Amino acid sequence: MKEMLLLHYPLCGTCRKALAYLKSKGVAFVARNIKEDKPSYAELQKWILASGLPVRKFFNTSGQVYRDLNLKEKLPIISEEDAIQLLSGNGMLLKRPLLITEHKVLAGFKEETWDTLINAAHAQK
Repeated sequence: MKEMLLLHYPLCGTCRKALAYLKSKGVAFVARNIKEDKPSYAELQKWILASGLPVRKFFNTSGQVYRDLNLKEKLPIISEEDAIQLLSGNGMLLKRPLLITEHKVLAGFKEETWDTLINAAHAQK
C-alpha cells in the first residue's frame, strides 16, 4: 500500500480527529496543510474524478470564505472548471480533511467510511 496523503488544516477540530485516527491505525501518510500548500487545479481535477463525487461536495460549506463569497447562490450556476479554479485558489474553501489514496479520495472525516477504505487497503498488502 502506498503512503496516503492527508490534506488538513491544523486548527480544524475534525482534521485533528482524523490525524489522531490515522495514527491510531498505524497508517503511513503524509500530512499537508491545506491553507499553506493549496492543491493545484490538476490535482483537484484528478481527485474529484477519483472520488466519484460532484465538485460541489469538495466545498467547505460551513466556512467563512464560502459564506463571504456567497457560493451557496453561485455554485449551482458556475461551471465545474470555474468551481475547481475557486477551490485551487483558496485552501480554506476545501472540505477537510481530504484523504487521498492510490485509488480513492475521501472528502470529510467519517470514521466508518475511513475504516472501510483503510481495511481494504490493508487487505491489498
